[in-house]
Amino acid sequence: MATFHFDLVSPEKLAFSGDVDQVDIPGIEGDFGVLAGHAPVVAAIRPGILTVTTAGRHEKIIVLGGLAEVSDRGLTVLADVATSLAELDRAQFAETIAEMEENLKEHEGSELDQAIARLDHFKSIQQQLSSTAMH
Repeated sequence: MATFHFDLVSPEKLAFSGDVDQVDIPGIEGDFGVLAGHAPVVAAIRPGILTVTTAGRHEKIIVLGGLAEVSDRGLTVLADVATSLAELDRAQFAETIAEMEENLKEHEGSELDQAIARLDHFKSIQQQLSSTAMH
């Protein structure tokens, strides 16, 4: 399988840099996969789990929004937050979800809709983390 270069960058760190076989990205318009030779594209990403595949091994990284750019140089993801599953504090993540639920009553109108959508994305991540496929 042909490889391509992938960089995952967050404000805190360079979370990943290297040649990969495939990257599956949680896009706002829907999840999408990138392989070598992918057409150039810029896409917004939603909170979710990004999967990096290299030599048959899958590495899962939680991203909390950002942008993905595919170019002739490869794929660059600029994530608001990027945390590997090994680094994730699951208790803190659950606490964040509880705080988000509590803060819903402070929102109204389209702001409430956005807060609910973000909460749904976080709950989806939590559900994926709890599934046996993630262990």
